[in-house]
Amino acid sequence: MDSPDKVKRIIEARMKLKARFETRMKLTPSVADDAPQGSGASNHHGMPSIPIGQTLTNKWPVLDLGDQPHISLDQWKLTIDGVVENPLQLTWEEFLDLPQTEDTSDFHCVTSWSKLNMHWKGVRLLDLAALVLPEESATHIMCYGYDGYFTNVSLEEALKPDVLLAHTYDGQPLPKEHGGPCRMITPQLYAWKGSKWIKRIEFMTKNKLGFWEEQGYSNTAYPWRNDRYSK
Repeated sequence: MDSPDKVKRIIEARMKLKARFETRMKLTPSVADDAPQGSGASNHHGMPSIPIGQTLTNKWPVLDLGDQPHISLDQWKLTIDGVVENPLQLTWEEFLDLPQTEDTSDFHCVTSWSKLNMHWKGVRLLDLAALVLPEESATHIMCYGYDGYFTNVSLEEALKPDVLLAHTYDGQPLPKEHGGPCRMITPQLYAWKGSKWIKRIEFMTKNKLGFWEEQGYSNTAYPWRNDRYSK
């Protein structure tokens, strides 16, 4: 299938997925919260600049599980499977051949720092989902990294347009220490919900706990609700 046909197919499937999850997306606190907990001047979402308990940073702290895997681009693969009609595995070249999205968003780490107006380029998870076509029973995804990390995200959050599998930051290839060559970002959730060094996305019929969720971190992870830990 040539590139124009691929783009057309993705756009059509994207619109169907958006329609399927649109109401649930609009009801999530990360979009619909009319009294977000935070401080500072309004940001580009009309919310305070940082959530409660956060401190602004100009640096980009490095946090990981103690392993920063090196994955060469010719060895990198992304597997997308689970309850989908068209499971697939993408090479780096195939990944870059998909529609690319540039976006500016904020980054909120549960360890209490926030970095604003970060400039990304990557592939929307929504567009990847449009390729594999999740079955009607799909409710969540689990994201897996080459370092052994894994984390769960509900589909109504994962399919939002600012959720990217990012390979570029500030016009440069994503550094290895920050998850390069490719990581997932979840700007409307705490950043642990986006796997660094991502290698697999599994669509699931029910929620399962991820790495930090098993340690007592929140399943939902809404920064504007100070939603850090399981209740």
